[in-house]
Amino acid sequence: MMRQKKLAMCIAVTVLFSVVAVLSVFSQEDVKTVQDKAFNPRTMERHGVSFLHDAHNEKAKIGECNVCHHDYKDGKKLEDGSSEGTACSECHKSDDNEDSLPLIRAYHLQCKGCHAEKRKGPVMCGECHVRE
Repeated sequence: MMRQKKLAMCIAVTVLFSVVAVLSVFSQEDVKTVQDKAFNPRTMERHGVSFLHDAHNEKAKIGECNVCHHDYKDGKKLEDGSSEGTACSECHKSDDNEDSLPLIRAYHLQCKGCHAEKRKGPVMCGECHVRE
């Protein structure tokens, strides 16, 4: 009888941990923090930007990934190209790179520029860079 209770307890604990693990994996899909290996949190003037990726795209009616995740070749934007899975810093280096737009400026033009153009969404620093 004692052995059955221990077995039932082990099964219950295993199921509980499995459920928590699965839920935590799926919850990560919703919350995204804009990160890039080029950002050093200790030297950044402001906090990183967190947002709900899927909810943002749904509300903004963005259906194609390449609207934000653009791709260029020979200085021209590829209409069907997408840079998903590539860090922005792969193309957008630091301020001293003459060949491309500096990384932070690229983020600001892409995100803030779209918000300003559509007259929707945050455009002030503290609206995106929220201290958590």
